[in-house]
Amino acid sequence: MPEPLRHTDTVRPEWIDYNGHLSEPYYVLVFGDATTALMDRTGMDPGYRAATGCSLYTVEGHVRYLREIGPDAVLEVRTRVLGRDAKRLRLWHELHVDGRLRATEELMCLHVGPGGTAPFPDDVAAALDSLVLPGEPEHAGRAIAAIGREEVHRPST
Repeated sequence: MPEPLRHTDTVRPEWIDYNGHLSEPYYVLVFGDATTALMDRTGMDPGYRAATGCSLYTVEGHVRYLREIGPDAVLEVRTRVLGRDAKRLRLWHELHVDGRLRATEELMCLHVGPGGTAPFPDDVAAALDSLVLPGEPEHAGRAIAAIGREEVHRPST
């Protein structure tokens, strides 16, 4: 059975916010580095980008911040492909610290080239398909919960 792709990093001092925890944008930075690792692993490395002008372009993302992360934490992102078609790729990242899930990110990406969206080459498509695991994470495909109009707090004027 295939395993998720793994990317590791360590929280740097400049990533810590005024509350003493990993600041929001750095979760996305680390997830972005994990996407780059996936690109390199599946044949969309710097040489591919230089030769073809093609790359991935994120068009939608959903991050869930589940637990705080402190200074100097060792981060492990586990990445899997949820699905793809000729030009689109749906990714799932899970960020772990000490084996505990801290955040997730779901992405919809397009394979783009100089003329717009472009089909994945066969070898890249096969490499992406090798990262599809059975089943789908419980929270994949979910949207942010709506608040009904009657529940919204609005300051009085």
